[in-house]
Amino acid sequence: MSKKYKFNDNDQLYFVTFTVTNWVDLFIRNEYKDIVLNSIKFCQINKDLEVYGWCMMTSHLHMIIGSKGNSLSNIMRDLKRHSSEMLHIAIAKNAKESRREWLLDMFRKEGEKHNNKFQLWQAESHPVALMTAKIAHQKLEYLHYNPVEAGFVKYTNAWLYSSAVDYNGGKGLLDIILLDPMMM
Repeated sequence: MSKKYKFNDNDQLYFVTFTVTNWVDLFIRNEYKDIVLNSIKFCQINKDLEVYGWCMMTSHLHMIIGSKGNSLSNIMRDLKRHSSEMLHIAIAKNAKESRREWLLDMFRKEGEKHNNKFQLWQAESHPVALMTAKIAHQKLEYLHYNPVEAGFVKYTNAWLYSSAVDYNGGKGLLDIILLDPMMM
């Protein structure tokens, strides 16, 4: 992994992206999205994860994150591992999932390439350090406008699976969103 894509400073805010293997549109079902949100909430409460912004699309998740102390590399590793395990179980048990066998087979085959039994997320999160308020604001705007650009909604705060509602004075799905003055 190049030095460019590492968490080099645990006191820094980072923009990260988690992408489903092969950009599969997995998050078209709320139950799958909620598994990821519950994993994030767990990391916020138990692993010192700070979330400043987020947006979950059908095939990926963008976040602006920091840490109160624990290593961001370890937090992200645990978040990806736990959400992957829970999603694997949910897909396998979901009788309504018309793509169940295809998804399980694809994630299993991808796992074989990485010496795993199951590979849901692409290996890298590509953390980008947010060195200035301008860069932080740009990344926050980018992640909030993702659903608008995709044509899913007309306004950023209309997308339920995003922190845009928090930044527009409402209460979003994650209990702990830190509105950083650096980003305003």
